[in-house]
Amino acid sequence: MKGRGPGPRRLGNWPARSLLGSLEPATRDLMLRLGTATQFGAGETLLREGDPDSRHVLLLIDACVKVVSDTADGHTVLLAIRTDGDLVGELASLDGQPRVASVIAVKPSVVRRIGQGEFLDFLDHNPAVSRAVYRVVTAKLRNSTWHRIEYGSTPAPLRLARVLVQLAAQHGERVPEGIEIRLALTQPDLAALAGAREPTVHKELRALRHRGVVETGYRRILISDPAALHAIAGISEIPPEYGVWPAPRPQGEGE
Repeated sequence: MKGRGPGPRRLGNWPARSLLGSLEPATRDLMLRLGTATQFGAGETLLREGDPDSRHVLLLIDACVKVVSDTADGHTVLLAIRTDGDLVGELASLDGQPRVASVIAVKPSVVRRIGQGEFLDFLDHNPAVSRAVYRVVTAKLRNSTWHRIEYGSTPAPLRLARVLVQLAAQHGERVPEGIEIRLALTQPDLAALAGAREPTVHKELRALRHRGVVETGYRRILISDPAALHAIAGISEIPPEYGVWPAPRPQGEGE
């Protein structure tokens, strides 16, 4: 489905850590008019790894996608989750090289498909957006570096706890019971993010539930005890691009 409107997302309600959320309203409105609105169904591939000809970018309007890459031994690695306000596909547009990863819709998603020429021209004429896009690229590089340093050869339970901290910081919402991660993630998705086997993730989630640290349901994760999870993860510092680790509610708030 295609059109020229900005899509169903209510303007001004973008996550602060996202590209759209970092822009001034007037500049954001201009960017939302670029390209064409396109809709993808859950499971559809938006961008394909290795594609030598695709150069457009996708601005996520009302979307949740996963970024994946195939390994030499035939496995698929889940690299990241991107949601409303994020930009994907910018590397191929900036350097003209083949896609380095595939992007797949986790749920029915609406995006703005912006051609390379229109995208680069917009950056040339809007320095604030150009700086914001390069911050996005830098954040992804820092995330990759942090991921290698923090994860390294750590055991699977530690890696899973760190993935949950990352997801809560980037996509969590404070609710009376704790921090809710409202992403349609399956246990295989969590296993891929943590670089662990699915039975191991199942076992460790059960242990975290038993300790009262998390609650899980159908594609829903609630961090019941954020402080305990952070302690289990043993993370020295959460990178700024992960967003703000939701602070506990002041006593009595929400009651």
